[in-house]
Amino acid sequence: MSLGQHLLELRKRLFLAAAGILVGAIVGWFLSDFVWDALREPIYTIATAQKRSAQLNYPDITSAFDLKLKISFYVGLVVSSPMWLYQVFAFLVPGLTRTEKRYTFGFFFTAVPLFLAGCAAGFYVLPNVVELMTSFAPAQDAALVTAQSYFDFVLKLVVAIGVAFVLPVFIVLLNFAGVISAQSIIKSWRVAILVIILFTAIATPAADVVSMFLLAIPMVVLYFAAYGVAFLHDRRAARRNRALEQELAL
Repeated sequence: MSLGQHLLELRKRLFLAAAGILVGAIVGWFLSDFVWDALREPIYTIATAQKRSAQLNYPDITSAFDLKLKISFYVGLVVSSPMWLYQVFAFLVPGLTRTEKRYTFGFFFTAVPLFLAGCAAGFYVLPNVVELMTSFAPAQDAALVTAQSYFDFVLKLVVAIGVAFVLPVFIVLLNFAGVISAQSIIKSWRVAILVIILFTAIATPAADVVSMFLLAIPMVVLYFAAYGVAFLHDRRAARRNRALEQELAL
């Protein structure tokens, strides 16, 4: 494909991904109240755990409506993840050989559960993070949290971790495309672990060491699992190349 054809293909994939997110956002509009009730539950548990008044605030007239739109969009992003992840893989498929294209659907069916598992992991540690951060306020003070800032905090924690869980799949995809080798993946394991720890430290408060390691451990395991898949692929590819060289020599 020429550069122009690649750009046309990219535009097509982006349009389909955007259409999927839009449809998901419409679904998210009807689910936004249920989602918001689940996300703000940690705020109200503070009243029991810390024996203080805690509530979310909407400082502007349009804040509640703006927040509902934002929740709808990000629910749509999660709901439509099979659609836009498939578009990413479909755009990268031409870079693979005919044999390696068979693995595209394997990547697809792996990436979607990992993305959802990452979101679930972020949601799992959310109550601990909220309780820890609000505990630094004096006991006699109330916890008055702006709804927009609280949702942005939850978003960073949940969706960012969901995307991070998918990154090992892209590492394997780059290996199958011949961009990186398994040897280069394992050589960078120290840097990868450092980046993972830094990422989890940013996604969770630095003082919440337990939540940080609860997120870092599965990400490290996924990184080494990606190396294992890449190693097996490189070994099979090397075996095929040796067999081809022997046939040519004969």
